[in-house]
Amino acid sequence: MPALLRRRECLVPTWRGWLVAGVMLALAGFAFVRGIFPWLAVQDSIPGGVLVAEGWAPDYALTRVIEEFRAQPYSGIYVTGIPMEKGGVLSEYGTFAELSAATLVRLGADPQTVHAVSSPEVRKDRTYATAVALREWLRVHQVPSDRVNVVSVGAHSRRTRLLFEKAFGPDTRVGIIAIPHRDFDSAQWWRSSQGFRIVTGEVIAYAYARLLFRAEP
Repeated sequence: MPALLRRRECLVPTWRGWLVAGVMLALAGFAFVRGIFPWLAVQDSIPGGVLVAEGWAPDYALTRVIEEFRAQPYSGIYVTGIPMEKGGVLSEYGTFAELSAATLVRLGADPQTVHAVSSPEVRKDRTYATAVALREWLRVHQVPSDRVNVVSVGAHSRRTRLLFEKAFGPDTRVGIIAIPHRDFDSAQWWRSSQGFRIVTGEVIAYAYARLLFRAEP
């Protein structure tokens, strides 16, 4: 009968080896927990050009948009957003872009400088879809788009910049301004259910956008 099995030797860690591995794993986990939020909430502003506000952003972020617009030479404030659900309390505005544009005006922005740029309804990749809609709107209205500065909120910021870069292409420099979350302490995001949900969700979403996302024609 031919041999079907053979004996081999393998190395396994001693208790000291397991202890070192455990300590290294714990340190890596600690560094990840401490460092992941600042990495997601990237700050890399490129003042001037086009200032973009994401239509889903809360009022305190829109207030920061107005401050940024008054401090730098922008061509205007361009608000992106998808359609709102019918029957909602604010559905009269039609899209989140129009709702937040109206909010900016109520907060003190000059109506002549605020432009609502709505995107069509999509089932996935909504941030990318809003960026594409903005790119086409700027092209049609002949607004230079070599510099685009986007105001986003916290952990969503790095993914926002990535998808805007994919939508606008290499000829456009995309900056990002991350407004801190007010719903939880970003320095200890894991202590809040909302912070944990947002951060872990954005880690997964960014990995998808970086590794699996493919722009459709």
